[in-house]
Amino acid sequence: MSRPLTIMIACLLGTALLAGCGEEGAAAGATVRIYVSAPLRGAEAAAGRKLCEGARAEAARSEGKVGDLKLEVVCLDAAGDGGRWTLARVGANARRATEDSSAVAYVGEPDPRAREQSRPIVAAAEIAEIGGVAGEEAVAAVVAAIRDGDASKPRDAVFKAEG
Repeated sequence: MSRPLTIMIACLLGTALLAGCGEEGAAAGATVRIYVSAPLRGAEAAAGRKLCEGARAEAARSEGKVGDLKLEVVCLDAAGDGGRWTLARVGANARRATEDSSAVAYVGEPDPRAREQSRPIVAAAEIAEIGGVAGEEAVAAVVAAIRDGDASKPRDAVFKAEG
């Protein structure tokens, strides 16, 4: 992954942490959410469940906390009636994340074509989008950025470049 993309994601995460939280950032005890969008039923469900379960497992390792903040992973089903991701579901999931002022990151769908649909929606809201990595890696990167307290510092490259 390119260094500029890593820096951009870290900066977006910093913006998300401050958005709606006042000039001092998120208040002690506040909840921050990481949204995960993936097909949770149908032919693509195994990959989607793995992404979501990995994200939840990583959040549980920190006992659902990052410093004095509560951490919550919200998994959204991107599968339509046919059991495969649909443009409508992906768009709705991305919009749901952008409407939540406690959202700090959006872990995009396992399929890169689906992430192409959610990326502009999430980017417009300046929420960090993470794609192309396991759920554990995505949540670990978000937790590390929050713990550092300086989201402008580039993190280790765990975000995969997307064409």
